[in-house]
Amino acid sequence: MTATVTIFHNVVWSRHKGAVFTALYNLSASGTIRYAMVQIADTETERLGFSDVDYSFHRYPMRKLFDGCYDDVPTWRMIARLTSEVLKTKSELVVLPGYHRPEYWAMLAACIVTRKRRAVFCDSTALDRPRRLMTSIPKRIFFSLCDGYFGFGERSREYLMSLGAKRERIFVPCQAAALPRSFLPERALDERLAARRDAAPVLLYVGRLSEEKGIGTLLDAFVRVREALPDATLRIVGTGVLHDALDERVIALGLSDAVRFVGSQQDEPLSREYFGATCLVLPSHSEPWGLVVNEALSHGCPAVVSDRCGCMPELIVEGETGCSFPAGDIEALARTLIDAIARFGDAQRTARACMSRIARFDPRSAAVNIERGCVTMLGEPRDGCTASRASGIGR
Repeated sequence: MTATVTIFHNVVWSRHKGAVFTALYNLSASGTIRYAMVQIADTETERLGFSDVDYSFHRYPMRKLFDGCYDDVPTWRMIARLTSEVLKTKSELVVLPGYHRPEYWAMLAACIVTRKRRAVFCDSTALDRPRRLMTSIPKRIFFSLCDGYFGFGERSREYLMSLGAKRERIFVPCQAAALPRSFLPERALDERLAARRDAAPVLLYVGRLSEEKGIGTLLDAFVRVREALPDATLRIVGTGVLHDALDERVIALGLSDAVRFVGSQQDEPLSREYFGATCLVLPSHSEPWGLVVNEALSHGCPAVVSDRCGCMPELIVEGETGCSFPAGDIEALARTLIDAIARFGDAQRTARACMSRIARFDPRSAAVNIERGCVTMLGEPRDGCTASRASGIGR
């Protein structure tokens, strides 16, 4: 007997979720679950200007509830529409997009009233969202009323458990990047080696230009890197509210000849940035995961990340696929970057380690674990196809 699961997601902008949902839809053709995908809006305020909404990554049937920006929809209207969607769906299981907005609480209440099973996506970690009494109590209540949870990484699992979630009901799909259509894994090593042949040290930042990303820490540390390695350069890919302030800081630090703001990049231009960089740097003070690390490793580019990045336990093997440092520590970051440039001088060995590490973090593996979680929550016996898929992927 076929069961139906409705998955709500906040914005179409998320290419990586489009790739995962596409893989999930493809899996459903040979399983006992059918998935109804509902995207709430096109994008959200913090994504505006960073990259366009690309529907080509969403190759599955979906409905979109609102055009434009999520944040432009009045809260009362969002609550009314999402509550209505949950009430009228015939699905046995509803996957909620989060727990931090009033409309998600309304959706949870609608699930309870109609006696539908419910799960929730959670990408937060204890380091990204430090526990506070006034916020942890509502979260505990929300999670206690759910049948299951989809977290991303061990830190997300630990965070959920600290708020009362049962380990056996937490499913970790793994974070998977949506790589450009032009990206060919079988050619990636050769392209990496060609781009790094006899190249000077190049540090790369990719992401929003916002306070929580720790770019100021990176600039201060880069001053010390330049003292040790005068030919080192820093390329900053992205847009955001801090652009002008960061540009002024670069001038004040005397780094104008070594730091370049590249602007927003996607697809092949972004691939060229990854291939050409000695390493990616993600110095965030708050970072639930850090998908740019997935992207970098796929291109054979190691990553230097702060200890706040959620992906650190899964993706960073010290000295092999990257290095870590305490968030906000300028001296530690400078030392780590200088050390990383020396450690990752063997481009071929480093690229092979990065590509090997990231190989299992692909959209299909993420989709298999979402499917496994849905099967468990629905309480259905696993058919041969579902059981064999689930058995090969750990929690």
